[in-house]
Amino acid sequence: MKYIVDLNSDLGESFGAYRLGCDREVLKYVTSANIACGWHAGDAMIMDKTVKLALENNVGIGAHPGYPDLMAFGRRDIAITSKEARNYVLYQLGALGTFAAAGGAKIQHMKLHGAFYNTACNKKDLADAIVDAIVEVDKNIIILALSGSYLLHRAKEKGLKAAHEVFADRAYNGDGSLVNRKLPGAMIHDKYLALDRIKRMIYQGKLTAIDGSDISIKADSICVHGDNPEAVAFVKFIKESLIAEGITVASLGSFI
Repeated sequence: MKYIVDLNSDLGESFGAYRLGCDREVLKYVTSANIACGWHAGDAMIMDKTVKLALENNVGIGAHPGYPDLMAFGRRDIAITSKEARNYVLYQLGALGTFAAAGGAKIQHMKLHGAFYNTACNKKDLADAIVDAIVEVDKNIIILALSGSYLLHRAKEKGLKAAHEVFADRAYNGDGSLVNRKLPGAMIHDKYLALDRIKRMIYQGKLTAIDGSDISIKADSICVHGDNPEAVAFVKFIKESLIAEGITVASLGSFI
């Protein structure tokens, strides 16, 4: 059986004079880039630069819409209506899509950011509005979201392409949600443990939750973080290890 998986990372999250992440290095190893669209991070100059770097490295371009919350990096939950959710996505898709078009490319996928991601993955009214927004803009845009989430279920119902995302360095609750970053054990720092968990997700569709229970999970794309030199080394290790296992690592657009 042939196994194939995407490696994605959240990029373009600098802002003005403030620099965050090691985008140039990370883009050597990932196959899809989730690029901030200016609301939780990023700006016109950063978007332009990140899109160009992604194209130079043959990396799939993804929009990474967040809440309009630069101060908290989009990690505070904000109560919004379904109409606001639709328009937030449309606005940010439009911003990044223009930079992609200027480079002769299109947006491959859309992945929400932070609190917007956590809420909209399973809050039905927001998820429905977001799916409808993608349908209005481009039915070929892949929705990348938490594996098994309602957002992906709704996307498939609407005839859209949906990619199940898993996290290499995060612990999971028994219901398939991510353990809150503030809790003990939420982050996985051992690269060998992370690799073993990833391989089990790919080969068996299973994962051990933080409470010891086994949960079913589908892994189309693995999210890896590259916000410091150690994280970049982790991304490199994960990619090289998967390839050594005989697992194909390729962008979402090539197999979803």
